[in-house]
Amino acid sequence: MRYAKGFTLIELMISVVVIAVLTAIALPSYSDYVTRSKLAEAWAHLADLRVKMEQAYLDNRRYSTNAGGGTCGIAGGNTPTAQGARYFDFTCASSNPTAAGDQQYVLTAAGKASETLDGIAFTINHSNTKATTVTASTPMASKGYQTNATCWVRKKPQQC
Repeated sequence: MRYAKGFTLIELMISVVVIAVLTAIALPSYSDYVTRSKLAEAWAHLADLRVKMEQAYLDNRRYSTNAGGGTCGIAGGNTPTAQGARYFDFTCASSNPTAAGDQQYVLTAAGKASETLDGIAFTINHSNTKATTVTASTPMASKGYQTNATCWVRKKPQQC
């Protein structure tokens, strides 16, 4: 007696269906995980830049480079230097001028469109108030992220 070796068509179809189901479940979770890992860059750099702004304030009693104000007192000025930044562009705006210089600031990390993070921005200011802004009809809004005025959104829709 000879026995046939190999797989039957039914066995192959069942294995293809199992792989398809696993892929349909795993792929969205994986892409969301990748997006959340990219967001961590913004939080880390904003926290670092905030410390640098506070150090500048301790040295000069103002957040601006000069008494006239207008330029943030850290390396890069209004476009601060964030070493190794890949997914976000960083900006700084100092405000509330006095005779000594600007007494307030807002640091912003805006997602880059080339990294599929277009439409999300994280901010932190002189009083350590954190906020997330998600622009409607952008890739980040279509992924399910939403604006939160009191924290940095870490998980969709607006979990802190």
